[in-house]
Parts: sequence; structure tokens; C-alpha cells
Amino acid sequence: MIALGGIIGASLFVGSGNVVRAVGPAAVLSYLIGGLLVFLAMRMLGEMAAARPAIGSFMEYARVGLGEWAGYLVGWLYWYYWIGVIAFEAVVGGSVLGGWFPAVPQWVFSVVLLLFFTTTNLVSARSFGEVEYWLASIKVAAIIVFLAVGTLFAFGLWPKASFSVPNLWQHGGFAPHGWWPILSGVAIVIFSYFGTEIAVMAAAESEDPAKGVRQAVSTVIWRILLFFVGGVLLIVTIVPWNQLPNPKQEGPFAHAFTLFGLPGAGLVMNAVVLTAACSVLNSGLYSAGRMFSALAEKRLAPRVVAKKSKSGVPVIAVVACTIGGYIAVFVNFVAPDSGIFDFIMNSAGLVALFVYSFIAFTQMRMRHKMTPEERAGLKLKMWLHPWLGILTVLGVVAIIVVMLLTDDSARTQVWTSIVSLAVIAAFWPLVRRGLRKSAAKEG
Repeated sequence: MIALGGIIGASLFVGSGNVVRAVGPAAVLSYLIGGLLVFLAMRMLGEMAAARPAIGSFMEYARVGLGEWAGYLVGWLYWYYWIGVIAFEAVVGGSVLGGWFPAVPQWVFSVVLLLFFTTTNLVSARSFGEVEYWLASIKVAAIIVFLAVGTLFAFGLWPKASFSVPNLWQHGGFAPHGWWPILSGVAIVIFSYFGTEIAVMAAAESEDPAKGVRQAVSTVIWRILLFFVGGVLLIVTIVPWNQLPNPKQEGPFAHAFTLFGLPGAGLVMNAVVLTAACSVLNSGLYSAGRMFSALAEKRLAPRVVAKKSKSGVPVIAVVACTIGGYIAVFVNFVAPDSGIFDFIMNSAGLVALFVYSFIAFTQMRMRHKMTPEERAGLKLKMWLHPWLGILTVLGVVAIIVVMLLTDDSARTQVWTSIVSLAVIAAFWPLVRRGLRKSAAKEG
């Protein structure tokens, strides 16, 4: 449920509309390819986590397998990504509540949501897990209802419905914009999927980390296929892709629920979107806080950030992670057209692809360094090593190349993401100098 809570957010219920409008019915393939990359990355991460559970997760594995520089880069990239997500979900949640209570400014609701989930995360890991379980349950229930009713509707078995499966190839064909947008759409899709790795991080704080990792990795793929691929498949089957409303006005799932004729469908879907935003906000604070703390413990961030409460919560790290959210909410309120908020979201867009590449390289390197006995004792193994790892890296490269060759928005996402990577890398010499000084003192 924690893995699902980390990925089922506004990016699925609302953002999937952008993918469908850009790709057409073939958006289903974008979600399928993205799901395959996530599955491979999760399997490689699972192999490392089951053998060596660590709260820093892939940051720690990259540091051990590739070097301090790799741990520094992947850790800070991941932290930066979640800061952007925290800001995005806080703004989305505030806008939904603002629509219900227009007399209150939206930024007030965004701040209240940030304060509430900061408090939840500060209590304990169990407190985070309990809240996330119930929030995720609401989202999963909504998707299950959608899948059941949507299937009946698509086959004309629902009241006032007609057989709508031909929507998949009518209205310009299955891929009306061609086949290249399918790959560029994967970058947006990956943004939706990113968060499954939270379960691996959370497992490190559980009573039986290895067992928790194996369960999360082994069950995540069918859930992705069912909820994401299945949900989008029904959307493009029920509604002609070129007749979907702009997601800023109405999300595709909300639009479909309205077509079902269910009473109060619009209000219910708005409540689900709010729940989704809150859930991902909660997960984002957990992930960013744990990664920030793990970076600090390895002296890749200020040491004060590593300080923990009696219940094991990295208090300073969690609070520090909310600052970015408050800044983004403030900027979005004061200067909504400044482009600063868009830059934050675009520059974090390819972080998932960068992280998956690091996971692949790290897993291949760590497997190579193992003794034959250690390899034989692995409780969870990546298949066809190292070929599927190489395939993952090639898939990431192919997606980035296609994005550079397609439209301006895709190119903007690539270059702003590279800028964020370059800025983080520019501080590495200073961090490395600090590591050497610390090593000299301890030596």
C-alpha cells in the first residue's frame, strides 16, 4: 500500500489526460513501456535491498558500488525531485479545497496541508505508515470501482452505454501523432510511476526488511499494470482521445465518471484527487526526509540534518524538506505566471530516468564485486544479469534522445533537468573536500 500510495497521485488522475492528448490511444503503450522500466529498476533495487537493507536505499548502494560521487549525485537528485513533488501536490490539494471553499485563499489550504502532514511524519514511521495506508486505500477503491464500471461501460453493458472499443483505432488511428510521441510520453509516465521505491526505503525500518522488500518488489508490477495501464486503456476506450477536456478544467477520470451517470461523480472524484494529492504529499515528505538524513549521515549534506528523535524520525530533515514546499506555494500565489514553478517541475522531470540509470549501473557493479558464495545466497535475483540492466540503461537513453528530437516542451524538460543535474554536480568538489578533511581528522 505504501508503494501504491507513492505513485497514485494527481499525475494519474489528472496528468494522464496530458499524455493521452499528446499521444492518442497509444498512450497505453507509453504506460506499458514506463511500467517495464519501473519493474526492471525495482527488481534490481530489490536485489540490493534484500541483501543489504538501508534507509538511504539506492543512494547508499550507489555510494558503495560506484563511489561517493554517485551516492552524492543520486541522493541529491532524488531529494530535489521530491521537493518538487511536495510543492506540486500541496498546490493541487489547495486548489481542490479552494474550489470547495472559494472564500478562503488557496494558499491557506496548501499551507495547512503541509503543516498537517509534516506533523504526521514527525510523530513516527508507524504514524506515516498508518496514514498512508488509509489514504492509499481510498485511491485503490476508487480505481477498482472505475475499472469495474468502466469495463461494463466500454462493452455497452452499462445503462445508456454503447460499445465503445472502436475508439481505440477511430479518430485518426491508434497512434494519430505517429510512433515517436509514444517514447517521449514515457518521460511523463515515469513521473507518475516514480515513488514505487518508497516501499524499499520503508522496508528498511520494518521488523523484517528482507521480507518486506521481496513482497513489495514481487507485487508492484501487476498493480502497475492493473491500475495504470488498465485505467488509461479504459479512458481511451470510453472517450475518444480528441474529445477529452483539458485536464486543467476536468481530469480524464472525473470526465469518465460523469459519463457513467453515477450520482455526485464530480464531487467524489474531486475528493479522490484531494486524497491522492495528500497521499503523495505524505509519501514525499517521508522520502525526501529519509534521503536528506541519509545524505547527512554519510557527510554528503550538513551533519545537523541527520539528527533523529527518540522514535527514529529525522526531525530536522523532515522540517527542512517542507521549506521548498512553502516557497513554491508562495511563488505560485504571488507570481503564478512567472515560470518559476514550471521550471521546478520541468527540471525534476527526468530525475526518475537518471535515478533508474544509477540503479542499473549500481546493481551490475555490486553483483560483479560479489563472491560466488554471495551470489548464490541472494534472496532476490535480477533476471538475465547483466542484459536486462543494460536494456534499462539503453531504454533511458532512447527516451531522452527521442525527447530531444520531438517538440519544444520535451526538449525544455530535458535541458532543465540537465541544468539541475549540473548545478548539483558543481557542488561536488566542495563536498569531496569536506569528506577528505573528515577522513583526515578521523585517521
